[in-house]
Amino acid sequence: MKTRMLLSALALGALCVCASLAPTPARADDTATASIDAALKSTERPKKDFEEDAHRKARDVLIFSGVKPGMRVADMFSAGGYYTELLSRIVGPKGKVIAYNNKEYAGFAEKDIAARYADNRLSNVEQVTAPVETAGLGTNSLDAVFFIMSYHDLYWRPKDGSWPATDPAVLLKQVHAALKPGGVVIVEDHVDVAGADPLVNVDKVHRIDPVRLRKDFEKAGFKFDGESKALAHPDDDHTKLVFDKAVRFKTDQVIYRFRR
Repeated sequence: MKTRMLLSALALGALCVCASLAPTPARADDTATASIDAALKSTERPKKDFEEDAHRKARDVLIFSGVKPGMRVADMFSAGGYYTELLSRIVGPKGKVIAYNNKEYAGFAEKDIAARYADNRLSNVEQVTAPVETAGLGTNSLDAVFFIMSYHDLYWRPKDGSWPATDPAVLLKQVHAALKPGGVVIVEDHVDVAGADPLVNVDKVHRIDPVRLRKDFEKAGFKFDGESKALAHPDDDHTKLVFDKAVRFKTDQVIYRFRR
């Protein structure tokens, strides 16, 4: 009996020592969260951005991404720059943000882009406007890449020819090369019906089947690393154009994180 009690005590002591040496369970970095909150509260942000915060759930998306001060990130098809501005403020003066657009996206958001970057107000942002085939993201230089409601457009084939026949695989190869080992990609997009052909349906509804999206990234060498339900809207039946007033700002959206 005494032997068993002694062994039990020794085992308990060993467990306590191991527990004290074990790493703290993963949780949101306090510094990163503080930086995200400060960015969202900044009075230097345009008034229009504040009006979008609620339906975009930006705080949830950014915390899920793990972005923090000092990082180098890319906002792909950044358009008017809502997320670019937040990322700029989060990564701070020691970080950098690439605001990427092709000429079609840049043309669509021309006025917003001009206002966003007037007087060099976001000095750590580099604007890059280039074809998808030569996106200019560099090599092994980025900590994170964001596709916010834009990845589906790589499959867009409008009948009026206003968008080039872009190849998602071509861009993803560049994104993979640009990320540092362990770097992440955050993809937020509108959910399409299961099995929908994006080459057909993107022109109709501007959505993408999450299964297709995930396969694209895994085929490009990324590992699936998590999902956030922050923008899940189960009442959306996935059939309406995302600009339809019935679902505008209320579409069911998937948020995936992939890691290199």
